[in-house]
Parts: sequence; structure tokens; C-alpha cells
Amino acid sequence: MTAVQDERGAVDTPPDLTPAPLSDRLRTALGAPVRALREAPRRPLLIVSALALFSLLGYAVVRHFAHTSMVDMIVYRAEGAAVVNGGDLYGLRVTQWNLPATYPPFAAMLFVPTTWFPVPFLRVAITLCNLGLLALLTHLSFKLVGWPRRDLRAIGVILVTGAGVWLEPVYTTLRYGQINLALACLILWDLTRPDGKRGKGIAIGIAAGIKLTPGLFAVYLLLTGRVRAAFVAGATFLGTFLLGALVLPDATWGFWTKYLYDSSRVGKTEIVDNQALSGAVARLLHTSEPGFAGTLAAVAVAAAGLGVAAWAARSSRWLARSEAWGVCCAAVTAVLISPISWTHHWVWCVPVLVLLACEAAVERARPAAVRKLRWRLAFGATLIAFLSFAMWLAKPQGARVLELSPLHQIPTSVYPLVGICFLLAAALRVRARRLAAGAAPAALPGQRDSGSSESARERQQAPAAR
Repeated sequence: MTAVQDERGAVDTPPDLTPAPLSDRLRTALGAPVRALREAPRRPLLIVSALALFSLLGYAVVRHFAHTSMVDMIVYRAEGAAVVNGGDLYGLRVTQWNLPATYPPFAAMLFVPTTWFPVPFLRVAITLCNLGLLALLTHLSFKLVGWPRRDLRAIGVILVTGAGVWLEPVYTTLRYGQINLALACLILWDLTRPDGKRGKGIAIGIAAGIKLTPGLFAVYLLLTGRVRAAFVAGATFLGTFLLGALVLPDATWGFWTKYLYDSSRVGKTEIVDNQALSGAVARLLHTSEPGFAGTLAAVAVAAAGLGVAAWAARSSRWLARSEAWGVCCAAVTAVLISPISWTHHWVWCVPVLVLLACEAAVERARPAAVRKLRWRLAFGATLIAFLSFAMWLAKPQGARVLELSPLHQIPTSVYPLVGICFLLAAALRVRARRLAAGAAPAALPGQRDSGSSESARERQQAPAAR
């Protein structure tokens, strides 16, 4: 055989499509952080690491003197104990606030491992796990947005993890020992996977099985043309229901026929802790229950929010970071329309801030003659809102919060206001890009962009046009 024939034979040989062994894939995944640290510029890495360590030490001091209770962690542990001991899952009351179980039975089953350890150990372990999840959420947010460049991402992850503990939703998640960061990581990991993956949607279905609100992301997948992933998410959620019914039949029956609809078990709608649209409407109308007005507002925002999310995701031909805009709009919509969204449910501020920071960086790279401050102002205002702890300034007023004027209610509903402004900014962003490209604003392409690396590179290489 000639040398030419040898070359042709090598070219014609079909590629080996056999997936790598699981051990190799795990080794690659576990080694990725080490490789990222080695590739990062040394001096900026050391400076940012020092700043992050200083921030975390400051947080540890504040946490010590604030006497962090981690009450939600104690509730989760009690739920796991009820599963192990055969107790009444939805009849339990724990802590001095008599807190009940509010999640589906499937979630309680996942909390069983917390019963294996004493509470003091869990306080430390869950705090460290949440810090790790904050780092993972930051990494996934960078991956979603496609920014910054790869050699700088490790530095960004360290910076956000160190400084992000002061974001009010993250601080409160750590304070209560909540699971919001875990749910956000499940969802964002699923959404950043390639659309061709057969298992795409499973993590969203699991998240919905733990807490129902993530089910909205299955609707987002459906609206953006990823029908198989949406049905996989739905089937997985159904699997969590069946598993709960098999292991805890009485609790499953009680949850889905009674306790799910009892909002008093979750908390009062009108208090400032509730940063859902329902809480804002209740406080605006000076009532403890928003009733029809709250329902109407939630339906309108759900339709508008999902519409903007789908519009953005389907606009990849005109809009850079279209998927990131779509995912963030879906996330903001989910926390807005939930009957009750405590402040710690807004950990989605992390990908939102990463997206706005990226837009600000891209805007800054434009020629000086056309450069504007819009995205830097948007990022700064959003960052201040999530660092402000504004709603807690009104917390001591208790029931008198319902007597405040609309102007004085702004701090009590800062997150719903930020969320609505973000959805509006996203809609204007999509519309502006479509108009600039000469496309009709209302016309949607029949199918979202496949997200190939080549098209992604083309979109990232033209910041001046954005």
C-alpha cells in the first residue's frame, strides 16, 4: 500500500464513538478546577484569592456574632427523621417558630442523610457545601454567558465566591441552611448541557420534584423548541412523585390533596420576607391577601416573562448571549410568580449579575464614539439592590408595613421591582437588536439556533456591533 493510500485509509476510518469510561470522565471533571487554576494569570489569581479569603474571614466573624441559627436545615433534618422513623411528615413542628414541612415527600426522602450527623457538624458541613455550590453556580453562569475568557474564569469564580456571600439572597441562604443554591445548580447545569444530550431535562425534573417552582423551566424548554428535554423533565418529575407515593403513600396523598394548597403553612404573604409579586401586591393594596389582584398580576407576569424568555432564546441570529437572556428571564419569572418567594429564593441574582457584567464589558469594548453607560448602570443598580438588605430595614415595623405609602414601599419590594425591570430590559434588548438587523420585532424564527461553537465565536467576536 502506498503512502497516499495509507493517508486515505486513515482519513476514511470512522471515528471511535464509544464513550469514555466513567472513571476517566470523573477524573477529567475533578481535574478541571486544577487545570483552570494552572492556566490562570498568576498575579491576578493571587490578588483575587487574597481578597476572597479576607471577605470570607469577615463573613465568618459576622456570622459568629449574628448567632446564625440555620433553622431551615433543622427542618430538613426533622423531615428526614420523620421518613426514617415513620412519623407524621406534615404534622411535625420544629424550632421555636414551630416550622412545618412544606416540600413534597420526595424532598424529605433526600434529607434522610442529614439524620446521620449531629446538628453542630451539619452547620459547618452544609455551610461549606453551600460555598462550594456558590462556586459551581458562578462557573455555570460563566459557561451560560460565555464570558470571561477561559483563562480568567477561575479568577472570576474565586472572586464571586468570596464576595458573593454578601449578596443578600446568598447570605440568607447560608444563614438558614437553605437548598436554593443546590436547586439553581441542578437547573443551570441542565440548561448549559448540549441540546442533543438525551438526558437533558433530568436535573430540572429532579429540582421540580424537590420544590415545584423549577417546573417552569420545563415550560421554557418547551417554548424554545426543546420538546424532548421538556418531556424528559416532566417524566423525571413524575418519577419523583411515584417514588414518593411508593415510599410515603400517606404523606404523598396528604401533600397533593391538602397541604400543597394551604399557604398558611409556608408563611404570611404580606411580610417583607416575601419578595414574590404576591407580597408586593399585598403590601401595595394594604391587605394580608392579594386575592384576585395578586392572581391576575401573577398570570400577566408569567405570560409576559415566559414570552420574553422564549423570544430572547429564539433570537440567536440577532442577539448575542440569547440563551443566557432567555434562562435568566425564565428564572426571574419563576421567583416573581411563585405564591411566596423568600429573599433567599433570589439566588438567581448570581447569573443575572454575571450576564449584566458581561453586557457592560462588551459595551466598554465598543468604540468610544458609540459607547454608552447603559449596561454599567444596569449592573451597578442591580448589584446595589442585591447588596442592600433593603427589605430588612422595614422588617421591625411588622404589621405596620401594610400602612406604608407606595413610595415608602419601594424598599420592601425591591426584588420584584428589580425583576420586572430586568424583564423589561430584556424585551427592549431583543427588540433593539432585531430592529438594528432589520427584522420584525414580533417575528420569531421557527427554531432556536443550534448553538454551534462556530456561530458562538462569530457572535462573541463582534462586540462593537452590540
